Amino acid sequence: MAMTKKVTVTIPEDLLDEIRAEAAERGLSAYVAEALRFKRDRDRLRELADWLQEEHGPLTEEERTAALEELEDLDAEHERRRTEGKHNSGEAA
Repeated sequence: MAMTKKVTVTIPEDLLDEIRAEAAERGLSAYVAEALRFKRDRDRLRELADWLQEEHGPLTEEERTAALEELEDLDAEHERRRTEGKHNSGEAA
């Protein structure tokens, strides 16, 4: 298990309510850690994309459209798996 460290953050109350409802059995800490990893990974991808554009020039409109479609597909798959996990969480093994 990874080492952990307790931190204090300030989150808008309405957002916290939504996150607590969404996190449910996983717990708030696990949900926040997952969200932070996701954000870190997106930031790294953005840095890579910026570097690639500096090296190879800007994307064509066709390339940009294809990339956005791929991201939409990935987001849809993530949502499907998240929803599927909620439905299966009450089933016996």
